[in-house]
Amino acid sequence: MSEEQLPDHTDAMPTDDMREQRLRKMKKIADAGGRPYGRRVDGIIPCLEAKQRFADAPAETEVAARIAGRIIARRVMGKSMFANIQDQDGQMQLYIQKNVIGDEAYEFFFKDLDIGDIITAAGTVFVTRTGEVSLRTTSFELLAKSLRPLPEKWHGLTDMEQRYRQRYLDLISNQDVRKTFQQRSRIIQEIRNYLDSKGFMEVETPMMQPLAGGAAARPFKTHYNALNCTMYLRIATELYLKRLLVGGFEKIYEIGRNFRNEGMDRRHNPEFTVLELYEAYSDCCGVMALIEDLICTVAQNVFGTLQFKREEGEDLDFTRPWRVAPYHELITDRMGSDWFDLDLDTMRTKARALNLNIPETMSALDVTHEIYDKTIEPTLIQPTFVTRLPAHLVPLAKRCEDNHDLVDVYELVINGQEISPGYSELNDPIEQRSRFDSQLIGRDDLEGEVNRIDEDFLTALEHGMPPTGGLGMGIDRLVMLLTGAPSIRDVILFPQMRPQK
Repeated sequence: MSEEQLPDHTDAMPTDDMREQRLRKMKKIADAGGRPYGRRVDGIIPCLEAKQRFADAPAETEVAARIAGRIIARRVMGKSMFANIQDQDGQMQLYIQKNVIGDEAYEFFFKDLDIGDIITAAGTVFVTRTGEVSLRTTSFELLAKSLRPLPEKWHGLTDMEQRYRQRYLDLISNQDVRKTFQQRSRIIQEIRNYLDSKGFMEVETPMMQPLAGGAAARPFKTHYNALNCTMYLRIATELYLKRLLVGGFEKIYEIGRNFRNEGMDRRHNPEFTVLELYEAYSDCCGVMALIEDLICTVAQNVFGTLQFKREEGEDLDFTRPWRVAPYHELITDRMGSDWFDLDLDTMRTKARALNLNIPETMSALDVTHEIYDKTIEPTLIQPTFVTRLPAHLVPLAKRCEDNHDLVDVYELVINGQEISPGYSELNDPIEQRSRFDSQLIGRDDLEGEVNRIDEDFLTALEHGMPPTGGLGMGIDRLVMLLTGAPSIRDVILFPQMRPQK
């Protein structure tokens, strides 16, 4: 094969043979006194910055630059060649001439470097006849020899399981994937910026806890050898954050991981990232206004818009004010104004007519919530605060003053899924104990230790916690929402996967 016809990928060669070939090249480099794996390089600038410096420079001004990245393409044209270098934020073309870098260096680049190798290159920036900003290369250095071939150039990784298992290849191959995770980082940073500007303090609470509390979920269990005791990975941060309110901190938040030993689907991962915050002397309405302003601010700062188009389904519009819809009104709109006057058998019959699985043991409250969960929430596409939920659903919230069967809470639903719950937090230790006791009735499916009441938390409450508004928000779901990702696995760098045999 002639030099002029050199392909970017030797796809016909088996991967094992390609690895052996590259190993031989690596040994050749080392035997000649070279370094297949280099060291620190100073003066590197991003590819996009090099292009911008050139664009901003006065006409006829030479702009020197040193860039670094992975070789992702190469084309040879006799005594010159082009190579595309990819770094974190973009790509830049190298123009390599034999009469500039010398015969030996040119031969080395041609014969000993491969697609996937990481190099640094220095030279001057110019525009080719085809209009592409490029680096006229005067020198280069190998920094890391790639021993395995990259995914096929034009299609990258198409198998979803492989993309999740080998995220590093997914990031190399797919610019949109890199962009999603860069946006995720910016979203989290903007959340922090917003809360810090409002006087909130970021705190950290234990990920290993002697009791799994703050939510109803099955925890991951482990043994702490040093203390010779059972510990649980936290399912929520709530009870420890509230201890800090008792201690006198008035505006606090935590962004961290929670762990729930439950199922996985496109909206659930056993390890997920959550924002949880509390503001003393506030309530549900206060944190409802805060989360609306927070999400709109983040969307505007990161994406420059409050309107988000979807390839499938209804476009999203975050323009304020957002809809507020009491839970009971949503139910009666769906099931009729007399729903809450019906007897239990009639409720079950009407629910089954909606193709819902309603066992005979299900109470009226549970039947009603099954209807909400399966037939109403998925239809709430535009931002909607569902308020005034039944008290049995939320054991850590204050009751509504005008109806003690309801609690003063919201559930923010966007695109058919819950994004954020917020409460007027329960601060009465006597009622809190009663709620905990009620929560444990009939829960024989979980381990006994999990069902124990957190007595230290109740002791903290007895010292006095101010009236408080609190909220949680799933960071992964928010990123899905704003980036249009179809699955939670697409916004988690390393989602949990079944081990390969």
